[in-house]
Amino acid sequence: MSWWRDGVLYEIYPRSFADSNGDGIGDLPGIVERLDYLEWLGVAGIWLNPTFPSPNADWGYDVADYLGVHPDLGEVEDMDRLVAEARAHGIRIVLDLVPNHTSIEHPWFRAQPDYYLWADEPPNNWRSVFTRKSAWIPRDGRYYLAHFTPEQPDLDWWNPGVRDEFDRIVRFWLERGVAGFRIDVAHSIVKDRELRDNRPYRPGDPEWVRRMGSWNDRGMNQPETHDVHRHWRGIADEYGDTLLFGETYVDLDEMVKFYGNGHDELHLAHNVDFLHARLHAPTMSAIVETTERLLPDGAWPTYSGSNHDDLRLATRWAGGDERKARAALLILLGLRGTPFLYMGDELALENGEVPPERYLDPARPSRDPGRTPMPWTRGGDEWRDPWLPLVDTSCNVEDQRADPRSTLHWVRDLIRRRPAWVGERYERLPAPPDVWAWRRGATTFAVNLSDEGAAFGGRSLEPWAAELL
Repeated sequence: MSWWRDGVLYEIYPRSFADSNGDGIGDLPGIVERLDYLEWLGVAGIWLNPTFPSPNADWGYDVADYLGVHPDLGEVEDMDRLVAEARAHGIRIVLDLVPNHTSIEHPWFRAQPDYYLWADEPPNNWRSVFTRKSAWIPRDGRYYLAHFTPEQPDLDWWNPGVRDEFDRIVRFWLERGVAGFRIDVAHSIVKDRELRDNRPYRPGDPEWVRRMGSWNDRGMNQPETHDVHRHWRGIADEYGDTLLFGETYVDLDEMVKFYGNGHDELHLAHNVDFLHARLHAPTMSAIVETTERLLPDGAWPTYSGSNHDDLRLATRWAGGDERKARAALLILLGLRGTPFLYMGDELALENGEVPPERYLDPARPSRDPGRTPMPWTRGGDEWRDPWLPLVDTSCNVEDQRADPRSTLHWVRDLIRRRPAWVGERYERLPAPPDVWAWRRGATTFAVNLSDEGAAFGGRSLEPWAAELL
């Protein structure tokens, strides 16, 4: 087994995790100061959302320099220290790599325009994910492709120069000791070479396709993208136990393709169907069983309920009900696969309060409520004039760490118990419709995902019970 198969990965939005210098912005030294907490919690790895220099049109996902660190967050030497200190705590660091696009302020955009996709006129019906308008942006009498904000031009992965640049970037950070990469929009790297139209919306398509007006089958998710990931897998394998985890915003049939034959492409792929499901036993269990059936031999699933894009599970799934949040957390930590916790999930932390006039996110609906600062104390004094509001600190690390009955201690206990079942297969058990029960080795899990009591295994389950039997 590998560290990323055995352990729990913890996602950190660096600007909102821990501020070491009082400027209201979380930073890398702040993360170093909280490594004792993360070791106590028991996480095996940290996935850092983008740390590269950026003008922040999309808050780090518009990269201006892949070989640096944003000055708000620190310097390259601070990253080196974080990597080393984390490893001393038994924790690996995974960086967020953004290969689909750069910032318009990246030097390549001026010095190497052929690294990007250009046309004399908009050649197709491709639309921006954020604006829903044409993804082709006019500039100097021509048009460049930008699938997100206009400040994020898409790279041309048919250009071998782009591929060579990213080989250097990947090796630069692996040589510095990072344990791998989460690959942003991993399904979107290579575009249709002929720039043909996406197929139009059809009745019965998912809601996101209706909003976009078309299925993005040409502008994203091209088969040649898999060649890029297989190539990176070869590089990663040179560095030992390294993780490549892809953001694969595709359905399950497509997601499993990013594992290749189970050993030659990505190690993990984002399960969007699970993330976007309701907290509902028949729905979620069906997705897990389909995932298990479709995965190639040797492949390892992954599950998450929150992230920097999709807000916090305690609000989105649980509606602020701590019982429901605990049920969701037991599912994540008890299934076969690698669980991802977003910072604050271990507290059942809800979305923060951000008034519309404080929104900084270019996307709508705004993702800022899921990116508000981590509350470490009841007073919140560790944050002075934070970059996003911190309004409610009643759910905080200090209070929950002092309370052995808290969700924080409950999650920590589950993480400590995971070695008993982590290598065991998933076996669904017969149960009432709203109860999801499964066995892994000698451990039986049962969650009652309803407002009514239920019976399972000769015992009663309270509404929204989450139990190990």
